[in-house]
Amino acid sequence: MVLFRALTVTFLASRVAANGTPDNVSSRLQVQIPKSLFKDGGYDHREALFGSPPYGGSISQTVYYTDSDFCDKNAIDPTSGYPRRENNDPWPSPFILMVDRGSCSFVQKARNAQHAGAAGLIIADNLCLCNDQKCLNETGSEDAFVQCENNEPIMADDGSGGDITIPAFLMFKVDANLIKQEVKDRQGIVQLEMSWAMPNPDSKVEYELWTVPSEEVSKDFQKDWKDIAKSLGDHSYFTPHQYIYDGVKSRCHGADGRNLCLNLCTNNGRYCATDPDNDLEHGISGAEVVTEALRRICVWKYYGQDDGVGIAYWDYIFEFLKRCDSDDFFANKDCINDVYKNSKIDGKRIDSCMEDSGGTTADSTNTLLERELDAASRRGVVVLPTMFVNTVALRGSLSTNTVFSAVCAGFHEGTMPGICNKCSGCGDTGECVKKGGKCTTSKAGFAVSGGGVSKKTFGLTLLTMCALFGAAGYFHWRKTREEMRDQVRGILAEYMPLEGGDDLDHNPMDFARKGQTSSLIS
Repeated sequence: MVLFRALTVTFLASRVAANGTPDNVSSRLQVQIPKSLFKDGGYDHREALFGSPPYGGSISQTVYYTDSDFCDKNAIDPTSGYPRRENNDPWPSPFILMVDRGSCSFVQKARNAQHAGAAGLIIADNLCLCNDQKCLNETGSEDAFVQCENNEPIMADDGSGGDITIPAFLMFKVDANLIKQEVKDRQGIVQLEMSWAMPNPDSKVEYELWTVPSEEVSKDFQKDWKDIAKSLGDHSYFTPHQYIYDGVKSRCHGADGRNLCLNLCTNNGRYCATDPDNDLEHGISGAEVVTEALRRICVWKYYGQDDGVGIAYWDYIFEFLKRCDSDDFFANKDCINDVYKNSKIDGKRIDSCMEDSGGTTADSTNTLLERELDAASRRGVVVLPTMFVNTVALRGSLSTNTVFSAVCAGFHEGTMPGICNKCSGCGDTGECVKKGGKCTTSKAGFAVSGGGVSKKTFGLTLLTMCALFGAAGYFHWRKTREEMRDQVRGILAEYMPLEGGDDLDHNPMDFARKGQTSSLIS
């Protein structure tokens, strides 16, 4: 087990070194103000694998630099930093914060920046790349040649970054020094733009999920995505991938054909997975994870590959997570058959697919698993789970809201399906889709009307208001009329005797009681 993990780390490190950055950076970092710091093509940087960037959008705000390490949330002083403000005012929101690398994790710095009200975070690197002669010369220290690094670090999640919502970049030392000099030495204003491009070549978005049956992070997403996949329909095409370790490269498949990694691998050490509970004697084994991964590949092949939606595939995932996702039932054949039955999948067809591709027990290759190894190598997948939308790796928590927003941002202008317009700004995308586009909660948590006000509702409301105002006007007119009648009766009762002296028996109220049936002048 220890040997396998050590070999796996070495294997991943070699891939990172070969690819430069495994996260396929699609973002852009640019200085808008002052123009003297504007750089064609933007500044080179690394993007954090946590946080929730606004895909297809940007954040353009004033940057404030603080020389605090930003590791202790209780020591953060919003009145400090550069450039200085009058009366030591705190950083005016919204703003982008720049802090130095070191002393604590990237996630901790991002969390504290988020609590301080920053819209985005720039972490200034404090080490030169060993092949960056300009940086080494500008540092002017002999120690720089000793403390340099061969590659910029991956801004990975330390396992606690699920609460981070702001985006974060790592800026190279030489470039970050330019920003610091402008805001600290010259007290100048610097406006940075952090932007995220989402390729939208046509009217169809292609997205893929790289995961493994034993990882926990993507399970909620996989349970909830079925309705959204159905609502997107033929406007998108989804492909699920299973990440399997290459046992040959990890040296689990010995030169003599023996399986050197025991129950972590199938096919005599060719295809491997880590033990989910780190216990080789109990619980789910790596070989069982590989077997389930192969089963899901076959389910997608026959129940999703044709349309890219895969309703039956999502049913299988839901039923498996509901019934078999435990140590006792993960590889239980009866439980798997129960999942087949409830998801309306032909189990014999799937079992045949698994065997025909090479199975998992023989000392031979498996064509479907080999295909996954090749796809993972070409895509440069390192972090699990990873979602790609139009070849761009998504950052932050793998939630229905994040993926839905990214998929909708990937459509070419004018081709976005209606469900995107109705639910993109909703706080609970899954619930909005289930209700046919009626959103009840905004992203800010406020109650809203689902999908706007319909024409029918607007018309009925307008008619109701008109009726109410009409009724009120009518009753006011009736009341005013009665009051005028009473006034006329009073006048007539007082003055009519002056006009009828010969008719002493005439009662002046007789005219008043007639209302308006008799004329006053005829």
